[in-house]
Amino acid sequence: MGLLLLLTSTLLLSYYHPGIVVDAQLFTIRDITLSIEPSTDVPRGTNVTVRCKAIVSSSGQEVLNHKYIIYKGSQEIYTKNSSTSEDLLYLLPEARISNTGKYKCSLDIEGKHATTEFKELRVTGLSKPVLHLNKGVVNEEEEVMARCTAPGETGSIYFFFYKDSQVILEGEASSNQFEAKFRFSTVGIHKIQCAYSVLLMPNSFKSEGSNTVTVSVKELFTPPVLEILPQSKIYEGDHLSFLCTTRNLLDSSEKVHLYLSHGSKLLNSGGTKVNHSMVALAKDSGEFECRQEIRQVVKETKKTISVTELFSAPTLTMSPAEVFQREYMTLTCKSERYASERLTGAELMYTLEPPDSLIPRSPGVFSGKALPYDFNYTCVARAKGIVKHSETLTVRPKVSVSNPKISVYGRAILGQSIKIRCHSDTGSLPINYTLWKDYQLENTTTVKLPTQEAVFTVTIRKPEELNKYMCEAKNKQKDGKLSQRLNATVIVPLSEPTLTILPPISDISEGQVLHLICGTKGTPPVTFKFYRVGNNQPLFTDTSQQNYTSYNVTNLSKEHSGTYYCEAVNPANNVVHTERVTIEVRLPLWKKAMIGGVCLLVVLVLVVVVCVLYFKSKRVRGVRTAVSVWSERPPEAANDEESSVVSSEPDVEYTEVVHPQPADAARGVAGHHDYGSVEYAELNGERPEISHHLSEVNNYQDLPVPVD
Repeated sequence: MGLLLLLTSTLLLSYYHPGIVVDAQLFTIRDITLSIEPSTDVPRGTNVTVRCKAIVSSSGQEVLNHKYIIYKGSQEIYTKNSSTSEDLLYLLPEARISNTGKYKCSLDIEGKHATTEFKELRVTGLSKPVLHLNKGVVNEEEEVMARCTAPGETGSIYFFFYKDSQVILEGEASSNQFEAKFRFSTVGIHKIQCAYSVLLMPNSFKSEGSNTVTVSVKELFTPPVLEILPQSKIYEGDHLSFLCTTRNLLDSSEKVHLYLSHGSKLLNSGGTKVNHSMVALAKDSGEFECRQEIRQVVKETKKTISVTELFSAPTLTMSPAEVFQREYMTLTCKSERYASERLTGAELMYTLEPPDSLIPRSPGVFSGKALPYDFNYTCVARAKGIVKHSETLTVRPKVSVSNPKISVYGRAILGQSIKIRCHSDTGSLPINYTLWKDYQLENTTTVKLPTQEAVFTVTIRKPEELNKYMCEAKNKQKDGKLSQRLNATVIVPLSEPTLTILPPISDISEGQVLHLICGTKGTPPVTFKFYRVGNNQPLFTDTSQQNYTSYNVTNLSKEHSGTYYCEAVNPANNVVHTERVTIEVRLPLWKKAMIGGVCLLVVLVLVVVVCVLYFKSKRVRGVRTAVSVWSERPPEAANDEESSVVSSEPDVEYTEVVHPQPADAARGVAGHHDYGSVEYAELNGERPEISHHLSEVNNYQDLPVPVD
């Protein structure tokens, strides 16, 4: 088993070894065309062939697999796989108009695709439809079965049925025939035809009319009889009688239904005879109908009557036309017309509903105070048993206007247009509002809708002018009501901005505190912004309830030098800017004095050092000269000379200035230095002034050192 697996894996590896290449057949689709034979325009019934021809070039002898697809429009209608190079033929035997459309062909060979352009086929001509009815003679509303056929046609077909050239039914069928049922409601001879349309979106093609079939419709029964008594001169209050019966019933076994109605109201119903009686009213004028139904057949007889009013419905009116709450009003109830041949005016009685709301003054006249709220009234007129009501009258007492309130609409800014609003909390519309200034009429407006407001536009030049305005409200002929004087704050726009610098610009120096004070004229609150030229962002922002504010800069330095300005704005929204002020931060006086003193001191020190160095160099040269003279004389002479010198100058000692060697200087060792036969003792500590000078001299490495 293991050996078999080994052999199998070896064979597979050798087959799929990457170094082995299997030769594949090369090919290309050079061309593909679609043709319609015998022509793109053919009459109905022609045998049509859609031919798809492809030219393919290949490198081998093996036959390639061809996959053809035929499309009509965007719909795939035929698919075929072929292993030959022959043309693909798609047959349309006895073409119909439903075959009309645009065709194209596509070819797929091992992943390579090619498609033709669309080519349109147009088929003309439709077959004549055939109509068949199952009955030629029928009764009213008897059902007839009709069938319309479109011989040989295919596709989506829509059928139409005609009675006496009028369409009575239509519908779509999935085949070439359509069946329909319909009834005839009118007696006589009727001609029936049909036609059809083949639907090829977005177009349709309609056929000619079919053969004509004649149908004879017989009457099943005659209309019923309607009798009304009295027939004329009918007044309100008269008694009316109605009788509805059948006649000429052909078949007594048929089930009959009679209906007597007035408008939409059914008065009575029954079998072969229906009665009804009623007291006539004016509203009963109109059409009465007797309706008879047998099977699906319906027939009716109609008659119209006119009922004369005994008296007209009363009307209710109010005077005055507008009334305010708790003011006197009068309601009048009256019938404008009455039949004088049947009735006198004294026979008419009037009442008011509700009865206790107002007091009757005379027939049909009622008076009293208007209620403080809306109320509905109705008038009732009665005579000879006839009762009629007026339409409801709703009395809406008006509300007297309340004292108006005057206020500023928005902001009052000096020099700009100011809107003044007048408003009364209560009061029926319309309300007339008048604006007064010190009792002089300025303007008048009328508010007619709840959404409207009385707003007046004025302009003032001084703040104190605003409180001179008053508002008057009026909604009736009586005197109006006056508001209080307008009390509102006037915003004065900003002006004359200033920027003050402390300390004075000439005295500004480092280390000080700089005070920038910005002020302006106008109404606070004022928003101040301090800027430095070159920086778009403000250095400091402050909203002040006063007309000024300040910005302090502590510990001034040269970096604070620059140009400064201030910006201010208040609720008037006018922005003002100060002039720009340039500040230069200087050194303080004490620094200037210290720098001058230091410079002077440095100069003096340099002068002293130079002088000391000069005199020291001359003195050292004198000492070296004396020492060299002494070293050349005999000891005895030297001693004698020394004695004489000591006796003449007892306080002076001479020594040689010697630069210490680096090793000695590092150790700080004091010792003897031997120059020839002369020995000098070290004098450190014995003469401070000389030791000091020596130390100074030792600091200069350029002094000459005697060498033996």
